[in-house]
Amino acid sequence: MKKNRPTTPSRRFMTSVSYRKVLSGSKPHRSLTSGRNPARGRNNHGRITKRFRGGGHKKRYREIDFGYNKFDIPYSVKTIEYDPFRSGFIGRVAYADGEQRYVLLPQKVQPGEVLINSREAELKTGNRLPVGEMPIGTLVYNVELKPGGGAKIVRSAGSTAEVVAKDGGYVNLKLPSTEIRKVPENSWATVGEVSNREHGRVVLGKAGRSRWLSRRPKVRGSAMNPVDHPYGGGEGRAGRGMKREKTKWGQHVGKRQKTRKPKKYSNSLIVKRRRVGKKR
Repeated sequence: MKKNRPTTPSRRFMTSVSYRKVLSGSKPHRSLTSGRNPARGRNNHGRITKRFRGGGHKKRYREIDFGYNKFDIPYSVKTIEYDPFRSGFIGRVAYADGEQRYVLLPQKVQPGEVLINSREAELKTGNRLPVGEMPIGTLVYNVELKPGGGAKIVRSAGSTAEVVAKDGGYVNLKLPSTEIRKVPENSWATVGEVSNREHGRVVLGKAGRSRWLSRRPKVRGSAMNPVDHPYGGGEGRAGRGMKREKTKWGQHVGKRQKTRKPKKYSNSLIVKRRRVGKKR
């Protein structure tokens, strides 16, 4: 981590990732990027579905290959780059047939390293193969939920899942949330751990740095009026006044509340639910 001299109160505790020690310093490849209008927390109807988002620095979207549909063709890592749309580092890779793509990189991968997506691939950090071909105890990321569906889970910085068991055509994975979930043995995953492990230790230090990241100020529910939030109203500083935590719309939520739908489609694939609350 990079720390700053305390020349101002905001810089006293501010920290950031030492990018110069990790990144290759290359600019994004123009053909693998595209312009993207900021959603500002709104859906396709223009309604706000994620509050407190908006503004921020202008960004170009990097087209990341999560499908990995080129098999048995080795590729070399050309660059290690920062992606403003995700927490892990990405890399521009060149396949042996000449095609270039962006992929999500694991820890400790250096430019020039050769990787491959293959059923017979070596169990090496960065190689991709079906989870059924991996021994118990292997750490993986970029995991498919359905064979050929593309990587869907375990993609944030420093996260990894562990192969803990195999049974009846499924592989049990222990996810970063402590949940143990079944995945078909023909689903593919990448060996290793997502890069930029220090991301979770970054201290922004000042409000302006949050605004650069499109994060607008959050307002406490207890500071609102009763018409705007269940916690609102009261004289002076009042407590929540209710047993369970609620959202602005009255839905139960919080660190100690289970929010999973009772009839979710993947219930049969959950071997052990994630731990919630302080004990986690």
